[in-house]
Amino acid sequence: MSGRQGGKLKPLKSAKKKEADLDDNDLAFKQKQKEEAAKLKALAESAKKGPLGGGGIKKSGKK
Repeated sequence: MSGRQGGKLKPLKSAKKKEADLDDNDLAFKQKQKEEAAKLKALAESAKKGPLGGGGIKKSGKK
């Protein structure tokens, strides 16, 4: 080993995995997952904006 080479060695790159052939059930399942993820993302965005109704018990200034 030379003086410049130290520490951990980088792992060798593995071969890329080939995508398996997907049948109709797998494609439908993946599409359903994407739709559910989009719905959850939309709900999370709307939750950041604040309360929806803003209702509830409001106190009056009278005593």
